[in-house]
Amino acid sequence: MLLSPLTTQEAVLSSKIEGTLATLGEVFRFEAGDEADGSSRREDILEILNYRRALREGERALKNRPFNLTLLKRLHAVLLDSVRGRDKTPGEFRRTQNWIGAPGTPIRDARFVPPAPAKVPALLANFERYWRSEELDPLVQLALLHAQFEIIHPFRDGNGRLGRMLVPMFLYEKELLTRPMFYLSAYLDSNRAEYIARLRALNGPESWNNWVAFFLHAVTVQAQANSDKARAMLALYEKLKARAIELTHSQYAVPLLDRLFTQPVFASNDLFRDPKMPSKPMITQL
Repeated sequence: MLLSPLTTQEAVLSSKIEGTLATLGEVFRFEAGDEADGSSRREDILEILNYRRALREGERALKNRPFNLTLLKRLHAVLLDSVRGRDKTPGEFRRTQNWIGAPGTPIRDARFVPPAPAKVPALLANFERYWRSEELDPLVQLALLHAQFEIIHPFRDGNGRLGRMLVPMFLYEKELLTRPMFYLSAYLDSNRAEYIARLRALNGPESWNNWVAFFLHAVTVQAQANSDKARAMLALYEKLKARAIELTHSQYAVPLLDRLFTQPVFASNDLFRDPKMPSKPMITQL
């Protein structure tokens, strides 16, 4: 119940780092049937929903088999399904040189140029081996994996979002989490300039140490924030549950409250069609 809106919020914030403008409220309203405010905002929302869908796809896959590059390509295909970037070979590792810079920037003026396409298969094989290795500190291992992925930049588009998505998936596979739900994007979005600068500065031992220190601090701060938010939501839920039972004396009060926490915005007809809910007149009386 708690994870559903928090997962959507993570999708919103991770996509925001890449330039989307849609808000959490807009996503909730879109899912409830409202139209998006223009085609650009609709694209933003669909990218966010794809991010959430890919994360859930990753969770299902990791229950049955370990992480591998086939899964990585599958997640990328879901991420770019029918949205911006759909023309950039979703689900396939790049075979052309890419670079990061302002729109229209030639490669000679790029802010970052990833390795040549011919090197990508070997670099990804090394990435996969390191993911599966057992290190003394898995959080340090995760910091290195995240940077390694962003440096390789193995796809033509979507690398930033996918790299952040791999954070909770790694923690889940290493059994540090019971669900792949760890929302790091809030910290990275608030510290976007340092996040990008630390990644681009990686060229020697000191810069790698600085990167790991930054990443571990991000995990620490965000873990506390996530815990505080979850506790606050639980406290609010218990308070509202007691109040709802007191006011309605109905067996359906708690299921209705659960629905509100899982999906804060929904159309009334959706509620009436829910098999867990009573008849329309009874719902109206609650």
